[in-house]
Amino acid sequence: MSETDDRLTRIESRLTRLEQLIQTIAARSGTAAASTPIKQTQIPPTATAAPPRPEPAPKITAAPAHDNISITNILGWTGATALVLAAAYLIRLAIDSGWLTPERQIALAVLGGFALIGIGLTLRKSDSHYASLLPAGGLVVLFMSTYGAHLFYHLIDAHTATGAVIFICLGALWLGRLFESELYALFAVVGSYSAPFLLPNLTSSVTDLVIYYSAWSVLFSIYSIWVGTRRVYLLASYMALLGFNAIWTLTSATSWIEALVFQAAQFIIFLLAAITFSIKRNSPMDQNTAIAHLPLLLIFYALQYSLLQHNLPDLAPWIAMASAVVLLAGYLVAKHAMHVSLESGSILVGTYAALTLFHAGYLESVPAEWAPWVALSLLPVLIAYFAIKGKYTDIVWPIKLAIGVIFTINYLRVLLDSDLHVVPAHDLLALIFALQLYAGYYFVRRIPALIAFDSPLLYAGHIALMSAAYQVFDGRLTVSFTWGVIGLSCLAIALGKQDKILGKSSLLIFAVSAAKVLLFDLSDAAPLIRIACLFVLGVTLYAGGWMYRKVDAMESPAPFN
Repeated sequence: MSETDDRLTRIESRLTRLEQLIQTIAARSGTAAASTPIKQTQIPPTATAAPPRPEPAPKITAAPAHDNISITNILGWTGATALVLAAAYLIRLAIDSGWLTPERQIALAVLGGFALIGIGLTLRKSDSHYASLLPAGGLVVLFMSTYGAHLFYHLIDAHTATGAVIFICLGALWLGRLFESELYALFAVVGSYSAPFLLPNLTSSVTDLVIYYSAWSVLFSIYSIWVGTRRVYLLASYMALLGFNAIWTLTSATSWIEALVFQAAQFIIFLLAAITFSIKRNSPMDQNTAIAHLPLLLIFYALQYSLLQHNLPDLAPWIAMASAVVLLAGYLVAKHAMHVSLESGSILVGTYAALTLFHAGYLESVPAEWAPWVALSLLPVLIAYFAIKGKYTDIVWPIKLAIGVIFTINYLRVLLDSDLHVVPAHDLLALIFALQLYAGYYFVRRIPALIAFDSPLLYAGHIALMSAAYQVFDGRLTVSFTWGVIGLSCLAIALGKQDKILGKSSLLIFAVSAAKVLLFDLSDAAPLIRIACLFVLGVTLYAGGWMYRKVDAMESPAPFN
C-alpha cells in the first residue's frame, strides 16, 4: 500500500470516530431530555461538565487498492494475443509436419475462437470487464477463419462465407450487450462493412451492395441508440460512405443512380439515428461529438456533389441545398422535442448550411455578372433579420462567415475593377457598396456585441466611396477635389453627431488625397493643373485641420443619436 493510501486510510478512520462521537453525544442528550424534566438550576462558576466518554471506534480495515485499469487492459490484451499467436504457431507446426490439413486448420481455428468466447462467458461473473477480452479475441479468430476458408482454401462458397460473417457480427453485438462493452459492436461494424472487399459475391451487383450496406446501417443505428453510444453509428456511417464509394468507383461507376440512392439513404438513416439518439437518450451533442460528426457531413457533401456534377449538373446545386434544408429540419425537430438549447448541434448544422450556401448557392449557381449584386443583397437581409429577431446570436457564426466572405470577394472585385464591364450598372457598384458599409457602421454602433466591427466597416466604406469617385470622374483635379469634399463632409458629420471615430477616420481620406497629388497628379501634368491640384489639396487639408481640432477635443466616441 502506498504512502498516499495510508494517509487516506488514517483520515477516513479519524472521520469515522468523529462521526460516532457526535452520534453518541446526540443520543445521550436526547435520552436525558426525554426522561428528566427541565429544571432551572444554577451551576457553580467553577463547575464544569465532564464530556461523555466516547465508545471505542471499530477498527477500520482499508480495502486493497485495485490495479490500474490501463495496466490490466495491457495485460489482458497481451495474454489474449499470446493465446492467438500460440494457436498460430501450433498450426504452423502441424502444417510443417503434414498432419494439419486445411480442413483441420479451419476446424481447429473455429473451435479455438468459440473456446475463447466460452471461457470469457464463464469468467464473466467474476470480472466482466477483464473477461470480455477473451471473447474479443475469439471474434477475431472467427473472422480470420471465415475469410481464410473462403479466400485461401476455398472450402466454403461466397454465400456461406457471407452468412458466417453476418452470424459473427450479430454474435458480436450480443456479446457487446452482454458485457456492456462497445468494443464488440465496433468489431461488428468493421467486419460487416469490410466483408464486401473480401467476398466478391457482395460486389457483383450494385443493388445488392446498396441493400447489404443499408441493412447494416439501420441495424447499427438501432443498436447504437439501444446501448447508448454514438460511436457505433458514427463508425458505421464513415465506413458505409467510404466503403461503398470505393467499391462502386472500382466496379460499377456507370450505375450512378444506385449510388445516388445509396447516399441519400445513408444521409436519412444516420440523420434519424442522431436525432433519435439525442431525443431518446436526452443527450444533446456536445462540442466533441459535433466535431466528430462534421467530417462525415463534409464527406457526404463532397461525394454527393461530385456524383451530381457529373450526371445532373443542372440539379446539383438545388439537390445540395435541399440536403441542407433536410438537415436543418432535423435539427429543429430535435430542438422542439428536447426543449433545450442545442448549441453544438446548431454550429454543426450551420457549418454544413454555410458550405452549401457558399459553394452550391453562390459559386455554382450565381453567374459572374450578377455576383456583386447578390453580395449586395445579403447584408440587407442579415440586418433585417437582426432587426426583427433582436438577437445577434440567433445566426451561427459559420453562416455569418460565409456571408462575410461573399461580400468581401465582391467588394475587392469592385475596388480592383475586375471584369466589371459585364456587370449590369457596374458604375453604381462602388457607390452602393460604400452606402451599405456606412449603413452597417450606423447599425453596429447600436449593438454592443457588434461594436468591434464599427471601424472596419467605416474605413471600408471610405475606400469604396473614394473608389467610386475615381471610377466616375476622369480628371485628376476633379477626383482630388471630390476626395477633399468627402473628407470635409466626414468631419462635418462627426461634429454634428459628436462621433469621434468618424472624425478620426477622415485622416485616411486626407492621407490618400495627399499621396495621390504628390505621387501621381504632379507627374507629367501641365503647370496650371499642378497649381490647381496643390491649391485644392492645401485648402482641403487646412480646412480639415481646423475642423479636426474640434473633433479631437471631444471627450470620447459616441454613437449616433
